[in-house]
Amino acid sequence: MMKMDSIGRAVALQLAAGRLAVGAGTSFATGRSLRALGFEETGAAGTALARVLGARDLALGSLAVAARDDRAALRSATLAAAALDAADAAAFLVAMRDPATRRAGIRGVLFAGGAAAAGFWTARRL
Repeated sequence: MMKMDSIGRAVALQLAAGRLAVGAGTSFATGRSLRALGFEETGAAGTALARVLGARDLALGSLAVAARDDRAALRSATLAAAALDAADAAAFLVAMRDPATRRAGIRGVLFAGGAAAAGFWTARRL
C-alpha cells in the first residue's frame, strides 16, 4: 500500500474545509452567499437551488474529511469534488452570456475553475 503524500492530504483537507464553509454559507445564509457570488435577485427557485448545491458541498466536504486517513478514498472524494467543480465552472461560463448573470458567471468561473484545478492537482499527489 502506498504511503499518503502529506502535502496532498493537507491540500485535500483544506479544500474540504473550504467546501464545508461554502456549503454552510450557501445552505444557511443563502441570500448573502448568492450576493457575494454576484447574483442580484434569484427568487424562490434560485434560493432553493442554491440550498441544494450547498447541501451537496456539505456532503462532499464531509466525505473528504471522513476519508482523511484512507489514501484511495480521499483521492476518490477529491476527484469527485474536482469533477463537480469543473461542471460548475462550465455552468458559470454559460451564465456569463446573460448580462443579468455575467458578474456571477465571471466570479463562478474563477472560483469553481480554481477549485477544480486545485482538486485535480491534489488528486494526482494522493
